[in-house]
Amino acid sequence: MIRCYMGADRVVGFGHQLIKALVSPPPEGPDSAAARSGPRIMHPASAAPFRALRAKMETEWTPQMMAVLGLDAAALPVIWDADFLYGPRTTTGDDTYVLCEINVSSVFAIPDQAPAAIARLVAARLGHVARASG
Repeated sequence: MIRCYMGADRVVGFGHQLIKALVSPPPEGPDSAAARSGPRIMHPASAAPFRALRAKMETEWTPQMMAVLGLDAAALPVIWDADFLYGPRTTTGDDTYVLCEINVSSVFAIPDQAPAAIARLVAARLGHVARASG
């Protein structure tokens, strides 16, 4: 599974984890070490293995979601995430992705690079509110 961490309409990082919930338990049993999920490995938004996913999130999927819901970027949560499972590879061998879920609460832990991006977004929103009310 790839967790795509978002700051409003921009990717701020990724988490990559082997999920075993949909796999039959090993012969050792469902509580055995072999049945446990792998660690979530955090990556910055610029991580090369996730460039295509980042591009789709920022230029296609998030704008499409915003259009369907009638939202602008300022209406999106400061931090949220979308979880993806790998889909079948394309004929050229590229990965495809299947949306698993979107989370707006319980989004932490996050990649090390994400807090700075989130702080900049919060500061920009606060500055916008201050300018609008002043």
